[in-house]
Amino acid sequence: MLHTLALLQVAADTAGRGYGLIGAGLAGGLAVIGAGIGIGRIGGSAAEGMARQPENSARIQTGALIFAALVEGVALFVGVIALLMQNKVSF
Repeated sequence: MLHTLALLQVAADTAGRGYGLIGAGLAGGLAVIGAGIGIGRIGGSAAEGMARQPENSARIQTGALIFAALVEGVALFVGVIALLMQNKVSF
């Protein structure tokens, strides 16, 4: 009976670690997916804007690069947070 209780205690202790690793993986994965969608929309809108107004293509391209850098910066920040979450889980 005591052996079973000890096994249940170990299982309960390791469940929290697993949830932490799952959370870190989900955070990193969702950040990459969100950044991909955001940069895709920025690129598509920029290409459409340049096709409609070729005389403003330099301004549109500059704005699109700035917006893409901001989206990528947020994704990088979330990736770092996910790695920090993963390192906080002790084995």
